[in-house]
Amino acid sequence: MIGKNQTWELVERTQNRKVIGFKWVYKTKLKFDGSVNKYKARRIVKGYAQIWGVDYSETFAPVARLDTIRLLLAIVAERNWKIYQLDVKSVFLNGVLEEEIYVEQLEGFEVKGAEGRVYKLRKGLYGLKQAPSAWYNKIDTYLQNLKFEKSLSESTLYVKKEMDSIVILSLYVDDLLVTGDNKIQVEKLMGDLHKVFEMTDLGEMSYFLGMEVQQRKNEVFICQKKYLKEIMKKFKIEECNSASTPMNLKEKLKKDDGSEKVISEL
Repeated sequence: MIGKNQTWELVERTQNRKVIGFKWVYKTKLKFDGSVNKYKARRIVKGYAQIWGVDYSETFAPVARLDTIRLLLAIVAERNWKIYQLDVKSVFLNGVLEEEIYVEQLEGFEVKGAEGRVYKLRKGLYGLKQAPSAWYNKIDTYLQNLKFEKSLSESTLYVKKEMDSIVILSLYVDDLLVTGDNKIQVEKLMGDLHKVFEMTDLGEMSYFLGMEVQQRKNEVFICQKKYLKEIMKKFKIEECNSASTPMNLKEKLKKDDGSEKVISEL
């Protein structure tokens, strides 16, 4: 992915520029049922070594709010639409950098005959402080070039109206949610995105931010079974007894608990 995106170029080391190091980070991605989806290994830049005003300036990148996602699901259910999910591969490698940043060659992966050289970054890498902002600027510019209008109250919600059709896109870092009333226009947008960004088509939205989503006719069912199981496992309460009403069963409720009464003036 680094080579495909032309993320860097090998250059001679300069004495007046700081060079940032790398480290490996390994992660196992799971499906909603707990089974293994993929094993990932990433080269992470040691961003803590960056200096503000030299190596970076802007770092903020907005993400979709959960209430926006829930509202989108409510619209999908009410209008009997389908909502689809796309996952951008190595998302931060797409953002174009404005700063001049140099990184070391990774130990064990040095270019033969050029061990003393360093990489000059053209695009973002995981670990860089400005990587999220660079990615957001990239896709924001691309979507607006496709005539999408950005919501004034939600910077990650984009809407495109053409004739009598409407297409809506919501962005959460590397996850894109796409829906609309015209399937042809929705598929055209997903096709356009595939041409520019390396991504995985996950089909109809089924698992997102700990929420399991089931789409049916005129309804969307949401639950957090997997998330709850993870919380129970974390606090070692998997074997606790279930209860239909989560409250103290021995609590004695009284009509008058002795507190001062509140009198309404209405």
